[in-house]
Formats: sequence, structure tokens, C-alpha cells
Amino acid sequence: MKTWLEKWNPEDEAYWNSDGSKIAWRTLIITTITLTLSFASWFMMSVIAVKLPGLGFSFSKDQLFWLTAIPGLAAGLLRIIHTFLLPIFGTRHIVSFATAIKLIPVIGIGFAIMDVNTPFWVFAVLAFTTGFGGGDFSSYMPSTSLFFPQRLKGTALGIQAGIGNFGVSLAQFVTPLVISVGIFGASTVFTSIDPKETITVFENSSVQKQKEVFASLETEVQARILSNVKKNIVDSVSTAVNSQDNAVIFSSLPLKAKAKAIANANPKLAEKVLNNLSSENSAVKNKPIYLQSAAFWFAPFLILMAFVSWFYLKSIPMKASVKEQLDIFSNKHTWYCTITYVMTFGTFAGLSAAFPLMIKFLYGDFPNAPDPLVYAFYGPLIGSASRIAFGFVADKVGGAILTTITGLGILAGSILLVTQGLVAPTSMDQFPLFVTVILGMFFFTGIGNAGTFRQYPIIFKENPRQAAGVIGWTAAIAAFGPFIFSKLIGNNISANGTVNQFFIGVCLFTLLATAINWWFYNRKNCEKPS
Repeated sequence: MKTWLEKWNPEDEAYWNSDGSKIAWRTLIITTITLTLSFASWFMMSVIAVKLPGLGFSFSKDQLFWLTAIPGLAAGLLRIIHTFLLPIFGTRHIVSFATAIKLIPVIGIGFAIMDVNTPFWVFAVLAFTTGFGGGDFSSYMPSTSLFFPQRLKGTALGIQAGIGNFGVSLAQFVTPLVISVGIFGASTVFTSIDPKETITVFENSSVQKQKEVFASLETEVQARILSNVKKNIVDSVSTAVNSQDNAVIFSSLPLKAKAKAIANANPKLAEKVLNNLSSENSAVKNKPIYLQSAAFWFAPFLILMAFVSWFYLKSIPMKASVKEQLDIFSNKHTWYCTITYVMTFGTFAGLSAAFPLMIKFLYGDFPNAPDPLVYAFYGPLIGSASRIAFGFVADKVGGAILTTITGLGILAGSILLVTQGLVAPTSMDQFPLFVTVILGMFFFTGIGNAGTFRQYPIIFKENPRQAAGVIGWTAAIAAFGPFIFSKLIGNNISANGTVNQFFIGVCLFTLLATAINWWFYNRKNCEKPS
């Protein structure tokens, strides 16, 4: 079976109408389906991590944010490699192999979830392998840009990237559904704690009983629970009771502080404490789930699409060594385009990874706290849909104006998050506006993702190979978005319980990226109108 096409000239209208169109659209359909699975498997850890504490995994808040950050780090590194693979191996080999290799994380994570004694380092390694899915973008998109004529590049890239981005929503939408289905293995009891009912348990138990239950815990466990209380409160209570004994300090804390400290602890640990205080309480909620199904369900689809890719895809004869491809880095516009795409796709991917944990740790302490997975998939869904819709718009009006609009939208959203206290909340009343602003930011990232990918083939129109390389490179750097967002947001929350500083930083970076785009690509008489 031949891998390389003998002829490829999509700008020749006669050739396009006779053979080229059929090959190009078939390739787009197959690679878009596989790219959707790539994005879904890349982001599956962002939804799985939220549920791990409830199964009994004793991972810290920081470790959970690491699990959502590592896939972004891996994807960024792997995208750099993917950027140079297309001219060497071609579409057929890359897509087939990349689809098959994703069986490693989906099967590995499924088995890891089934054993609560699986150490954090194993999850960290498996989280890195989910980056296989994130890395694909930097060879898939350049491939698509080569298969289509100039007039259809924006549409084709918008369709593929937009539908591919739906994979993020797919992972976050499907997970709550499939974890109730036993694909393989036994169910595990998932424990959640109701903060409001926890207060009731403490109201109905004596201080002496609370002291005895807390004293029965190991010293390290006591310290972990007290770390959920603000240090100034712990210090003031310790001074007031003139004691350094953890059990004395805990039992002397204000009622709501004690209840919050337990509700924020590992759910299995909180269950133990609450059941010892009151054997019949309404604070502890248990239900059986099959969290491993959130990983295993990918396997049959990956196997099927690996075979389809091998038998139905072809490669365009475009040979170039890695050294020859490095010429993109001597062009200043490679770096300017990288900055603008970090603003658009970096924000999309970063928010996709961090959104569920932001809901959990910013709003999870309040009574009637929201389930992160109920809301998480809406953001990537909206961002993906706007990317598809505005791919067609970009072909009509150009991409630069859309990228500028995106910058202004992200800037406005970040300002609202900070000035309205939405990422430093004091009550659940702020949650609807928080979700609305985040979803609005997702919408604008989709517009920008469509705009930027329309711009790059025009900015580098003198050299289609370079244009393909720049698409791959910019996508690689922007893929660090989940790592940057998850780590910095996690650090902010761990340090002071808010994310204000992070979004102030987003404001500053967005101003820089928008200014670059407007000056070089959007204003009248700019250097590279696109």
C-alpha cells in the first residue's frame, strides 16, 4: 500500500475538482475524528483528578493541580517534536501511530484508578502520557493546511481545530455519564462531604467528644486538618487556650472553622471523623462509581481509528530535514505569532484544565456547593463552537481583526474576575457571574483561535512549508497553557485562597499580545495585513 501521493497541487483547479478535493476532505474527516479523541484523552485527567480524593487517594491540593498541569507540560514538549515530524514521516504514519500510542494512558490510568494505593508518581507519569494526545495538534494542523487550497485553509483549519477542541468537552461531558457504567472492574465507593450538614454534626456533638475524636488521629493527620484553617485563627486560638496541643486547639476553634476544616479534608478522612462524632449523620454521602470507565471508554475508538488511519490516509511528498525546518526561527513573525496564539489557544486550554478545580476550591466550601463536572464541559464546548463558526468568518474578513477582538474580550473578562471578587468569593451568590464570565472568555478564545490560524498561512504565504511549521510551533508553545494555568492558579489558591494575582498577570500579557497583533497585522498600513 502506497504511503506518498505521486502528485499534489490543490491550487490547480482542474486537479482539485477531479482528485484533490476528495482526498483532502477524506483526510480532514479522518484526522478530525482522531484529533477529537486526542483532545479528549489529553484532558481526561482534569476531570478524573477532581474525583480521586473521594475514592480515598490522599493527594494534596497541590498534587491534584500538578496532575492537571503535567499534561500541558507534556503536550507542549511533544508538540515541539511533532512540529518537525510531518515532512519526515508524512500524514499516514504520524496519525496512525499517534492514535495507537494513546492506548498507553487510557489503559494505564484505568488500572491505576482501581487501586487506591497507587502512588502519586505513577499518576504523574500517566498524566505525562496523556500529553500524547495534546502533542498531535502540531502535526495534524500543518498536515491539513497542506491538503487545502489557500481559499479554503481558514475553513478547513477552523473545522478541524474547532471539532478537535470539542474533545475537551467530550471528556468532561462523558465522564459523569460513564462513571456509572461498569466497562471493566468493580465499582468503588465515592465519598463526598456536605459542608452545611457538617456544621450540624458539630452543633450536635460536645466539645469533649470532638477533642477525643481529634486526639485519636495521628499527629500528621491532625496537622493536615488544621492546615485547612487560616493560620492567624489557629494562632489566636492557641494563645487564648494557652496550649500547643492540636486536639485542644481544634476543639476550641469556632464552630464554622472546625466544620470547614473537616469538610475540606480528604473525604475518607472526614467520613471517619464525622461518623465517630455521630454514627447517623447526613454530612457523609456515599455512592458506588466506576471512575476507571472515564479512561477505558476511549480504548475501542482508538483501536478502530488507528486502523482506519492506516488504510485510508495518504501523505503529501514534502521532504525536509529538521535542520532545514529551523529556518522559521529566524523570522520575527514566528515569535509574534507565538505570543498571539498563547493568548488565544493558551487561554482556551489553560481554562479548560483549571476550570473544574477552580470551581472545587473557590466555591466548594460554601453550602450547596456546585459539582464541578456539571459546569466544566460548557466552557470548552462554547470555545470549540465559536472556533468553528468564526473559521468561516475569518475567510471573509481576515483573521487579524478577530484576534484583536479576542484580546479585548479576554482582557475584559479578566478585569471582571478580579474587580468583582469572582476569584476571591465570599458567597455562592457570586458563582453565576463567575461561570458567565469564564464562559464568555471561552467564547472569545474560540474567535481568536479561528482568527490566528487564518492569519498564519497569509503571513507566511511566500513559503507554505514555513507556514505549516509556524502553525505547529505556535501550537506547541500554546499547549503549555494547561501547565501554566493549573500550576499558577494552584499556587495562588494554596497561598491565599484566591486567584486575583494570576488574572492580573493575564491582563498584562493580553495587553501585550493584543498590541502586537494590532500593530503588525491589523492596523492600517501594517507590515503583514492578515
